[in-house]
Amino acid sequence: MRVEIWSDIACPWCYVGKARFEKALDAFPHRDQVEVVHRSFELDPGRAKGDIQPVPAMLAKKYGMSEAQAQAGEDNLGAQAAAEGLDYRTRGRDHGNTFDMHRLLHLAKERGRQDELIQLLYRANFAEERSLFAEGDERLVELAVEAGLDAGEARAVLADPAAYADEVRADEREAAQLGANGVPFFVLDRKYGVSGAQPAEVFTQALTRAWGERPPLRFVDQGEAEACGPDGCAVPQH
Repeated sequence: MRVEIWSDIACPWCYVGKARFEKALDAFPHRDQVEVVHRSFELDPGRAKGDIQPVPAMLAKKYGMSEAQAQAGEDNLGAQAAAEGLDYRTRGRDHGNTFDMHRLLHLAKERGRQDELIQLLYRANFAEERSLFAEGDERLVELAVEAGLDAGEARAVLADPAAYADEVRADEREAAQLGANGVPFFVLDRKYGVSGAQPAEVFTQALTRAWGERPPLRFVDQGEAEACGPDGCAVPQH
């Protein structure tokens, strides 16, 4: 079974939702037969790469609220993250463009290190004092290497604005086609969608339902053919 997760590194509910989903997945009896793929979704695709703002100021402008109200929302998010065992800095975080991070995540997918990188990016954005946005490409290379990627490959991707750009845009178009207008957005076997950072129990129900409704394997009957089994392999007679 395949689970696709559309998310953005700048999205706090994606950070919390990933932890809740993984709590359900870790307890799922068929965990080893579930493939998880992370898909790209930018919450602020029009933001210039160098346009970096403190989170409360960004939220206040975007949602027409005071910075005090925005800060209260951050405090609430911090409490919800803590309930999932996650570190979350409610003061001093900033916000910026995440396009390059998504491009690196596509490289990580090809190298089998996607989940490692996205978790490190979340940690860097929500839990660490260093800014994920203000330190430039070398900070992203550092995290890519920590995730198990080659530093040279990561630098080459970041130096080429076209590298994996089409893959990011394709993910975003697909999200729109599936009806996702926010993240996190979870799609199970292209049959069930779960929107938002739902409680772990909801993910458990969705996993169980999707697994139970997988179609049975249908065989194409083309007669007998040689095969190997528990007792060994058939010996050719001719």
